[in-house]
Amino acid sequence: MTTHYLILGAALFAIGMYGMIARRNLLVILMSVELMLNAVNLTLAAYSRHVGNLDGQVFFLIVMAVAAAEVAVGLSIVIALFRGRRTVDTADVNSLQG
Repeated sequence: MTTHYLILGAALFAIGMYGMIARRNLLVILMSVELMLNAVNLTLAAYSRHVGNLDGQVFFLIVMAVAAAEVAVGLSIVIALFRGRRTVDTADVNSLQG
């Protein structure tokens, strides 16, 4: 039963990694990072259940807090970047200098 969750987590992580490498839009890259963090959360919860220890679920909550902070900071940077340069394409944005 645990292997199904691990395979799903690996597939989600691979999709997120592909989205991060192949795409040029910053919003899609942020969503791909979120997908990878959720894949790690799924793996932590599966291992925690398999072992019978609650440490994985504690790490799950920590990763969720980090993901929420990452979304807040990343989205605010993307919005500020769009307001200043009218683009969120990574090829057009090479630095964050004002």
